[in-house]
Amino acid sequence: MSHYVRRHTWPVSVGGVVIGGDSPVRVQSMTSTSTMDTEGSVDQIERIVAAGGEIVRLTAQGVREAANLANIKSEAAKRGIDTPLVADIHFNPKAAFEAALHVDKVRINPGNFVDPGRTFKHLEYTDGEYAAEQERIARTLVPFLDLCRENGTVVRIGVNHGSLSDRIMSRYGDTPAGMVESAMEYLRIALRHDFKDIVISIKASNTVVMVETVRLLVKAMDAEDMHFPLHLGVTEAGDGDDGRIKSAVGIGTLLADGIGDTIRVSLSEEPECEIPVAKSLVEHVEHAGFVPEQYRGMTDCRVDKSMPVIAVTADGYTLTGNEFIVESSAVNQLGAIYEAIVKAHEAGNNRPVIARLRYNGRTPDEVKLFAASDAGTLLLDNMVDGICIESDALTHDELSRLELDILQAARCRFTKTEFISCPGCGRTLFDLQSTVKEVKAAVSHLKGLKIAVMGCIVNGPGEMADADYGYVGAAAHKVSLYKNKVCVERNIDRADALGRLIELLKQDGKWQEP
Repeated sequence: MSHYVRRHTWPVSVGGVVIGGDSPVRVQSMTSTSTMDTEGSVDQIERIVAAGGEIVRLTAQGVREAANLANIKSEAAKRGIDTPLVADIHFNPKAAFEAALHVDKVRINPGNFVDPGRTFKHLEYTDGEYAAEQERIARTLVPFLDLCRENGTVVRIGVNHGSLSDRIMSRYGDTPAGMVESAMEYLRIALRHDFKDIVISIKASNTVVMVETVRLLVKAMDAEDMHFPLHLGVTEAGDGDDGRIKSAVGIGTLLADGIGDTIRVSLSEEPECEIPVAKSLVEHVEHAGFVPEQYRGMTDCRVDKSMPVIAVTADGYTLTGNEFIVESSAVNQLGAIYEAIVKAHEAGNNRPVIARLRYNGRTPDEVKLFAASDAGTLLLDNMVDGICIESDALTHDELSRLELDILQAARCRFTKTEFISCPGCGRTLFDLQSTVKEVKAAVSHLKGLKIAVMGCIVNGPGEMADADYGYVGAAAHKVSLYKNKVCVERNIDRADALGRLIELLKQDGKWQEP
């Protein structure tokens, strides 16, 4: 019997689907079609809903796209679909005002809703000038909240790592503290005007940053008696096993702590592919992968903090006799292992701790997802010095690869190229899925390098903050290349972009022949 307990949050009804309170964790996805393509968008919504999606988001980059959401909602209703729809807004408050008339929830990004687009320039403010800037935000935000109140529209305050405004970054840096403050100043304005129909997301492609930031936000909200429900996600997680493992490490760690009311697993794949992954992850955490309440917040039990976390497999590692092996046959083996580690730590254990996690009788996909969630929790909380994953569904080599992939997703050890890629949306300016596969095939042998593939300027360069190099959609069939956050080549023909990226890597001495 599960004893999973989720953090209490205020319930918010999005088109009749309640997020937070006593409701279950909701799963959602986002269309990748043009929002002006009514039929195509509704077709995709239909597939997402058929897969079990409870909320669907669509981009609305302009007033025209926001207005067409009315047609999309009408066509969906004709097909018997009443699933709540959400508009995703960047850089355009006018589009947010229009969208609020037609959909159930509107997502705005504090980094670009009122503040101008980021230029990564340092700005100097006195305390008085900074306060005046917040009043300027209120002058646009409050009328928007009033309109949402009149129409019963929920607001999602969505902060992303790398998309903070120059104003916030100048004072806090591109840091978890800056991300939290970016959300909190909008929440404070909303509460001053008695508006509570808000869901918050605060995301990063780096799982360590994502988990740290959400936990910091929860503490900040608790300190000010705020209890808004939380939307969780690892943004730009990628595709295939990499995207699933990275998402499970970040989302699973927070869910295991009882944090999170709705989730989206962002994959560079067809959006309906995200839903089974999200549902399976939630089910696992709630029944067999959570931290007992009394141990939540207990972190940093590693013995040798300077030693890199090691990966071992049952038949591929010779124990020295100095390791403290922790395992359990309990249904919630993560909870039992966590409890054993904490007790050993309190008793003065001075041996490296290796957690042995077993997943027999599971499918290969379940093993990868569940192990990433459980081991990710232990790794991000600095509870263990090594992980050992056992399963009858995977070979020894597959288990070894899985362990190393989890370590990389948790930012403990890099053994291959790290790819950061967005899932695509109506703003995407090229065939994202095929492009991601093409780029991965060409450069996946470059160990330790972080490369981002982004469909549009909204996600790049800012939201690929963790990447060494970026391949970003700049216009129709055009690509710009970035080194860190600096654009080094603009508007390259799509057909030439990969070759130019390889040339850039060669110029920088980063290229190795496969």
